[in-house]
Formats: sequence, C-alpha cells, structure tokens
Amino acid sequence: MKRYQNLLLLLAVAALLALPLRIVKKPPTTHGAPASLFAGSDDQARDLIQSIAPDYKPWATPLLQPASSEVETLLFALQAALGSGFIGYYLGVSTTRARMMRATDTGAKC
Repeated sequence: MKRYQNLLLLLAVAALLALPLRIVKKPPTTHGAPASLFAGSDDQARDLIQSIAPDYKPWATPLLQPASSEVETLLFALQAALGSGFIGYYLGVSTTRARMMRATDTGAKC
C-alpha cells in the first residue's frame, strides 16, 4: 500500500508541475513586439513608462549589466538559493538551540 501511495504522490507532484505550463495561454503582442510568456515585471514597467512619457530618462543605472538573460536568471536563482539557505540555517539553529535548552531545563529539574 505504501508503495502505491508514494507513486500516487509522485504523479500528483508531476501533474502540479506540468499542468500550469500546459494550461497558461500566451499573452497578446504589445506595441507590435511579441510578448514573452514569462516576461518579468521590470520589462512591463519600462514599456509602460515609455508609453506614458517617451522623454523619460532613468536617474540610475545598474552597477552590473548581465551579458544575457540566462546570466540574469542564474544570478536571480543564486540569490534565491542563498536567501533560502540562510533562512533554513537560521531555523535549524534556532530549533536546535530551543531543543537543547529544553533538554537542559528538564535535566536540571530531575
């Protein structure tokens, strides 16, 4: 029974991963340019600002301009991995610390 339960859970996870990619519709083209399916909000904001105020000049420039969108995606994924690693480490340390404090408190009472 356990084997079939794990198989069903694995199939459910695969379906949850595949169905949204299959169901989502491609957005319509905007301003004559083909719209990307998973375009970021930065690009959408830049296009909106250019349509509202074509003479607008940005007041800041990026310190590092990635060579391609793949490098930009890699940097974003690295940032997410480092952040989640830090949060996981903190939660693990604080949980272990609390568990050890409880163990020493109960040991002192005996």
